[in-house]
Amino acid sequence: MKFTSLLLTGVLSATSLIGMSNVAYADNTTRVAAAGALGSVVGATVGRQLGGESGAMIGATIGGAGGSAAASDKRSRTESAVGGGLGAVGGYTVGRNTGLQNGDLIGAAVGAAGGAALGNKIAKDKAEEKAEKARRDRLEARKARYNKWNDRNWQRVNYKAKKHRKHYYRD
Repeated sequence: MKFTSLLLTGVLSATSLIGMSNVAYADNTTRVAAAGALGSVVGATVGRQLGGESGAMIGATIGGAGGSAAASDKRSRTESAVGGGLGAVGGYTVGRNTGLQNGDLIGAAVGAAGGAALGNKIAKDKAEEKAEKARRDRLEARKARYNKWNDRNWQRVNYKAKKHRKHYYRD
């Protein structure tokens, strides 16, 4: 059993190295999902060896969160990690109850990938919304400055039309 787990961990590590070089040209969401899935599988495998079923669940959570956080950019790291961790533990629980031989690992991988992708998407949407709000605020401030400057100031000035008089030079 230990030999097969070590073999599985080695194969997954090698696959992750090869897979990450192929996924390096994908967009950020795909990288985050793949890294979260691989991290959750490795974490579940190591956790099962260290602490049984509950250790596997904790390992899947930590692995999914760590993998997705490592692959995401710094603006969306927290959301991706939370999504990857929660997806991994949910997928592990559902996969364990399916009755497949490695259903827990498959469920952890799918759950972590989905959760990490969802967390990354939420972070991107939040950043776009924040940028749009800042743009609207800039435009509103510009409009307010213009309105304040041109708020009927021309009527308040004591303006009289100049009377054009001939100027006589006196010698």
